[in-house]
Amino acid sequence: SKTALKFVNLFPPLLLNVVDDSKDNITIFTRILDRLLDGYDNRLRPGLGDSVTEVKTDIYVTSFGPVSDTDMEYTIDVFFRQSWRDERLKFDGPMKILPLNNLLASKIWTPDTFFHNGKKSVAHNMTTPNKLLRLVDNGTLLYTMR
Repeated sequence: SKTALKFVNLFPPLLLNVVDDSKDNITIFTRILDRLLDGYDNRLRPGLGDSVTEVKTDIYVTSFGPVSDTDMEYTIDVFFRQSWRDERLKFDGPMKILPLNNLLASKIWTPDTFFHNGKKSVAHNMTTPNKLLRLVDNGTLLYTMR
């Protein structure tokens, strides 16, 4: 019984430290985002005037079909991933990768990639836009859409 009481008494300080670290990380995360977007112009591509912006693309097919021979159409469901580097978004912080919400995608430059000869494309929006955006500390972005 005394051992159990001592065990219970050890946890409150540990929990306080976890909460404090979480608050510190949120504050650091907020400061990094505020600094990155201060003066950032999403109308300008990375490296404008200096170099070409290389965008790596990847498609992961989750379903294929139906196929219509007569209409020469087919339907696929994919995860479309793009990755590029934007030197303006480099950061220093305790975390190497910042997971960002889909609202931030409209505040940064994103490639205007399109599918040549595509008849119709639909971005999955159930229940929110299915977008994932991650920023690596060296300015590399990974942008995934369904």
